[in-house]
Amino acid sequence: MNFTAQIKKLAVDGGFPHIGISKATFLEEEAKRLESWLSQGAHGKMSWMENHFDLRVDPRKLFPGAKSVISLIYNYYTPDNLSEAELKVAMYALGKDYHKVVRKKLKTLVADMRSVIGDFQARVFVDSAPILERDWAKRSGLGWIGKNTLLLNQQMGSYFFLAEIVCDLEMDYDHSIKDHCGTCTRCIDACPMASVGQASMHIILNHRVKR
Repeated sequence: MNFTAQIKKLAVDGGFPHIGISKATFLEEEAKRLESWLSQGAHGKMSWMENHFDLRVDPRKLFPGAKSVISLIYNYYTPDNLSEAELKVAMYALGKDYHKVVRKKLKTLVADMRSVIGDFQARVFVDSAPILERDWAKRSGLGWIGKNTLLLNQQMGSYFFLAEIVCDLEMDYDHSIKDHCGTCTRCIDACPMASVGQASMHIILNHRVKR
């Protein structure tokens, strides 16, 4: 078993049901879309989204020496038998702070990786740096960007967090998959934010829309 396969098995065993890997490189097409989106003022008063443009579109500048971006999915779906009080809270916000929970699991995964394949350099991220997490997840085949701007996975829908490990390992890389939405608009029809206009929500850079 090569170490890419070993890493994927460690990730699944560590609580990440889906993992995909992409070569760390400049995101040319994504950079063009981001630049256009910002120039239109679509980010409104969120001026911080203009910061660190070069880091957002090239992880090698965020982490010098980076060769691979490992994208991971962490489930946050909660069963439907919620209390009336819980129903007033977004599902992703139930329970402990996901930043701490997922970061701890990422660090454990990196430690497990080192114990199996030897030492390497890495940084872990979970909504904690200017990195285009949805684009990397899409590149690595974890899903596609739906009309609701979320990354959609065929097995899990959109009830998950995205996390990344950027490292200096050369690995076997995955590939993007096709968009399975077709002509379906059920997410837009059901969403109370649809009236805002789909165009103005086309790219939510570092933070996913959560309901």
